[in-house]
Amino acid sequence: MAKLSYETKRFSAESLQTIAQANRILEEYEAAGYDLTLRQLYYQFVARDLIPNTERSYKRLGSIVNDARMAGRIDWDLLVDRTRNVRAIRHWDDPADLIRNTVNSYWRDRWAAQNDYVEVWIEKDALVGVISGISNELDVPYFSCRGYTSQSEMWSAAQRLLQRVIEGKHVTIIHLGDHDPSGIDMTRDIDDRLATFIGHDYFRHMAQNDPTWGDRDKDDRYEQAQVWFREAVNRLTVNRIALTMEQINQYQPPPNPAKMSDSRAHGYVEEYGYESWELDALPPQVLTDLVREAVEALIEQDAWDDEIEREEEGQRLLRQASDKWDEIVESLNGDEPDEDE
Repeated sequence: MAKLSYETKRFSAESLQTIAQANRILEEYEAAGYDLTLRQLYYQFVARDLIPNTERSYKRLGSIVNDARMAGRIDWDLLVDRTRNVRAIRHWDDPADLIRNTVNSYWRDRWAAQNDYVEVWIEKDALVGVISGISNELDVPYFSCRGYTSQSEMWSAAQRLLQRVIEGKHVTIIHLGDHDPSGIDMTRDIDDRLATFIGHDYFRHMAQNDPTWGDRDKDDRYEQAQVWFREAVNRLTVNRIALTMEQINQYQPPPNPAKMSDSRAHGYVEEYGYESWELDALPPQVLTDLVREAVEALIEQDAWDDEIEREEEGQRLLRQASDKWDEIVESLNGDEPDEDE
């Protein structure tokens, strides 16, 4: 169970009843071996005549559930987002595991000995194909946000990145998004929510592993918690590499009218005017080069080259094993090879 609190919130009696109903439904499905998306949870409410089937009801339920999760009243693990998933190439520790696969399937984690851990996040799923090649080449996971990342996926990402922070690494999220009111704000949103989750959970981790924690007075614990929170947040960087005004001036992509119905349009227009630009308008090679430049700037080359040498040695062993596979099988079966062979 993962009922973790990140904010203090007050709920009306009606909202508390909705939260209790949501927990009963989620726990019922968990006992049967299922998890639910927010949309599926909503339809369960409708099917049980708890709320009407309207868009307003869906938005209200989503708002209450979101607040309840942030306040530690609904288990984070019981609601899932199946539309957004991080992608990465596989890593292997032993070439024997790949004996029946192609040599080029053997990859080591080239970032294992690096000081940094890097992921590439892009606003649009349609552009994943553009960044997948360079991301695989540089051994970095890549992720389609599909707009504003859901609370479920953002929390899951924070748990994944937290482990890197605990290892002592600096985490960098390289972000690419449209230059429009929401696209600009998404970078801030990623930074804010990841910092909230990672900061709080790093503090919890450190407190649980500090044998003196229970002996400290309240003020001392509070001050130490702030130190740990800042320590974790300082190890997180969200680096927006596209789309920027500098790139717009350089590449002159065709503009679109800024969407004035967007709640963030007023601030955007004040700073950038009434035009907006889509990330899709940049040539794919430009996006690839931007990712390459941002990632390679974080690589410690000697450690990187050492990992490549180990990778190439593993591939050599796989080639050798593949060439002598019949002999290996005979040896494993206890058969002696013919003298003429």
